[in-house]
Amino acid sequence: MKKAGILLADGFEEVEAITPADFLNRAGVSVVTIGIGGNEIKGSHGITIKTDTTIGRFSQDLDCIIIPGGMPGAKNVAASAEALKLVNKTFKDGKLVAAICAAPAVVLTKTDIIKNKKVTSFPGYEKNFPDSTYLEDRVVVDGNLITSRGAGTAAEFALKIIENLVSGEKADKIKSATLQKP
Repeated sequence: MKKAGILLADGFEEVEAITPADFLNRAGVSVVTIGIGGNEIKGSHGITIKTDTTIGRFSQDLDCIIIPGGMPGAKNVAASAEALKLVNKTFKDGKLVAAICAAPAVVLTKTDIIKNKKVTSFPGYEKNFPDSTYLEDRVVVDGNLITSRGAGTAAEFALKIIENLVSGEKADKIKSATLQKP
């Protein structure tokens, strides 16, 4: 069974975390939520999530790491050396790194992951990517890196993760079952 981790820090964007968690569960992927700063993490819109574990206790290998945006959530992830180490390890192991909204600009720029890669992010962060090719596509895939624009693209983002982690067929089934636009 494939395993995906979702990094959650206070101020995360709820839609960008819960949509991938839900869709990946539907695809048969084991999802673990990883709290930065504790087990109860408050989102940017006041919803508190009890995580499965904390970054300090987490030591498993993942097939995918997901980094939601939201502020100050993305800044809080970027401030965690343990989180950055996990993101870098996952990428260097050839596994998927998926970041949405502010996370590509705020978190991934603290790594070498996006250098010479095609990326996207929430509008307004374009200048944060001097060594990357910035695109305005809703979801961008470059090798084992997936980036996306924001809460309004969370379903497309989650489906692209499933397509790359499980299969296009499984992503299409979930797309249909959740009534996403064709």
